[in-house]
Amino acid sequence: MAGRKFKVLVSILVLFIAFSFSACEGNEFEEQNYSGNALGTSYHIKIFTGKEDLQIEKGLDSVFQVINKSMSTYWEDSDISLINRGIDSIKVDANFQNVFKASEQIYKETNGYFDPTVGNLVNAYGFGPDKSLEALDVDTIDSLLQYVGFDKLKLTDEDRIAKENPHIYLDFNAIAKGYTIDVIAEYFENKGIHNYLIELGGELVSKGEHITKQKPFIVAIDDPLQEEGERTFQATLKLKNRAMATSGNYRKFRVDSTTGERFVHTINPLNGKPERSNLLSASVLAESCMLADGYATAFMALGLEKAKKLSLELEDVDVYFIYAENDSIKVYASAGFQESLLTD
Repeated sequence: MAGRKFKVLVSILVLFIAFSFSACEGNEFEEQNYSGNALGTSYHIKIFTGKEDLQIEKGLDSVFQVINKSMSTYWEDSDISLINRGIDSIKVDANFQNVFKASEQIYKETNGYFDPTVGNLVNAYGFGPDKSLEALDVDTIDSLLQYVGFDKLKLTDEDRIAKENPHIYLDFNAIAKGYTIDVIAEYFENKGIHNYLIELGGELVSKGEHITKQKPFIVAIDDPLQEEGERTFQATLKLKNRAMATSGNYRKFRVDSTTGERFVHTINPLNGKPERSNLLSASVLAESCMLADGYATAFMALGLEKAKKLSLELEDVDVYFIYAENDSIKVYASAGFQESLLTD
């Protein structure tokens, strides 16, 4: 899997005004906007509804609380933190089970390139902000690989996680935010809200349309070559009744001093060794944000050619890859993704 993946902040080209309300002419819908911080990132939500006293903020807080208690590695008493400490008596909830099963599916589809147990190996290489890639000897790599492999975990009939090795470290960060958005979307549907745009940490789900403008919601993908502090876009697109997630090595690529080639380092979870990749960003459209989130991370780990091949085998999945070729930046977009792109 790629080293420490930095989730791309996918720009929402609509104005989010926290807790504001603007009446829509000619219909009973009101525009309501919510924003804040959760799961270690920010969120922005726009809904259109004619209902009152829905207590949306309270509902959102409840969702975030439940997800954190189940899957946050930053909460010492969360289920996943207790499991990572080797406690095998924890019964995991339905949310944990859903994410576990989806992770297992993507792990198998990618032949192990998507692996939520790769954290120990990635950390050993020193991936992260302001860190350089450390060289590891063969013995160190081999010792760490014994803790890597999602197939070394099992969800038992008693809703517990069985680990082959107690030191295996599980981290759903690459898929949990997408799942959280799906849970929020389901919450809105149960409330009778059918026109909304949800963004959490750059991942997105839309339903219906922007009622005021009577158009689909418009979102954008960041330019991977933008400088620190800049905000430029590679592409804009219509997002309607689908989820989108983007994973990338924005501003983390390196340049070969001899050839001028741009590349990023990824960690191959199968052999534990760093590899060069020219894939700078992977954006995915899917029916659920959980799958879009997981596939985006998986594609970055696979690299361009393997990612293109797998994307063609997946149902209801469209992709937009930004990659480096020699000294230029190029794009690969599936036919379905091209249909959503705006040309102006």
